[in-house]
Amino acid sequence: MLELKNLCFQVENGDLGHKEIIKNINLTFDDHTFVAITGPNGGGKSTLAKLIMGIEQPTSGQILFNGTDITHMNITERAKLGISFAFQQPVRFKGIKVLDLLTLAAGDKTNFSSACEYLSKVGLCARDYIRRDIDGSLSGGELKRIEIATIIARNTPLAVFDEPEAGIDLWSFNNLIKVFEEMHRSSDNSLIIISHQERILNIADEIVVLAEGTVKARGRKDDILPELLKGTEGCKFYQA
Repeated sequence: MLELKNLCFQVENGDLGHKEIIKNINLTFDDHTFVAITGPNGGGKSTLAKLIMGIEQPTSGQILFNGTDITHMNITERAKLGISFAFQQPVRFKGIKVLDLLTLAAGDKTNFSSACEYLSKVGLCARDYIRRDIDGSLSGGELKRIEIATIIARNTPLAVFDEPEAGIDLWSFNNLIKVFEEMHRSSDNSLIIISHQERILNIADEIVVLAEGTVKARGRKDDILPELLKGTEGCKFYQA
């Protein structure tokens, strides 16, 4: 279980003083749930994801993971506890091959055959990619799928994805929908996905709507998504 208690995050804003990005957020994410966080650009979604992973440190408030206070833990410490993170723009690792990265992700749980299987799950031909370097020769969509393959390999209790649809083609996106469905169906792990995409929102158990740094709505997909699509009074903050 992940708990966010009175979480706040501010940044310096020049002569204007401090700007609040996250404003006193209280959220609980139960085990084995798939939660999609959506809302307008600039509403604090990616910042919230970075706070969960430890990329940013909160100004105040508390983050608990399975009862452990991780508020001031760094990325490595949180990763060791079982949190994975997929960046909106995946990192390139010059001199590291895809096989090496998957092996690092899975640890002693993997071998050549299982590494190839992880690639196949995200729609990549293992024969073409397993020996490739993770460098500028790979497209954004290829990098995104390889990154997701590493998260599948890690198989952690919680995986956080920051706009996984960014920069990928339609075929890859359709395949990622199936990947997320399978990840949720085949394990007891939890998923938190930051996304604007209706198809991702439609496969989530719950939707959190974040705007202006605060939670504007939260509920089951069947309750929240129709309101978002209609742009009714309660969800006007998310109209395009």
